[in-house]
Amino acid sequence: MKIRRICVFCGSSFGARPAYAQAARALGREIGASGRSLIYGGGNVGLMGAIADAALEAGAEVFGVIPESLRARELAHQRLTELRVVHSMHERKATMAELSDAFVMLPGGFGTYEEFCEVITWAQLGIHAKPCGVLEVEGFYGALLQHFDHACAEGFVSKAHRGMIQVATTPADLIDALERFEPVASPKWIQPSET
Repeated sequence: MKIRRICVFCGSSFGARPAYAQAARALGREIGASGRSLIYGGGNVGLMGAIADAALEAGAEVFGVIPESLRARELAHQRLTELRVVHSMHERKATMAELSDAFVMLPGGFGTYEEFCEVITWAQLGIHAKPCGVLEVEGFYGALLQHFDHACAEGFVSKAHRGMIQVATTPADLIDALERFEPVASPKWIQPSET
């Protein structure tokens, strides 16, 4: 699959370690250097601002999608290629998904996890066939990835669907994995309820 636009979900904070912002900037630079575009939540704070600034500096087009309620708090980035202002978080996520060819999760909080898990769920259900990846930074997502393995072992996630999540520790390796991704042939199974 040829990936032109990468959607990145990440924190609106910088987190406790400098490595998180370093990884966001490195991913932004890689997106720009490779001639791709960045799709993200439109903010100018935390890792969101860091990746947008780095991508712009590297020559990438950067498209932000932000709800009016957050733009009104002056959290919107002012130098983007395009900033789309939407009415709700639901519309924000739908717009970002529509614009993107692939999805990446950087360190972040509840919103980051929710956004990534939603696009994985959509892939599992066959709503889209776009690759989804995690940029692992200093083991930040180790416990979450182990939990996904546990859900697989306990019969709540199939091995095929668990395998949809690409993981790498460098931006170049992750983008390469996303490019090589083969969609899962069968959508989520439905089993009859146990009696």
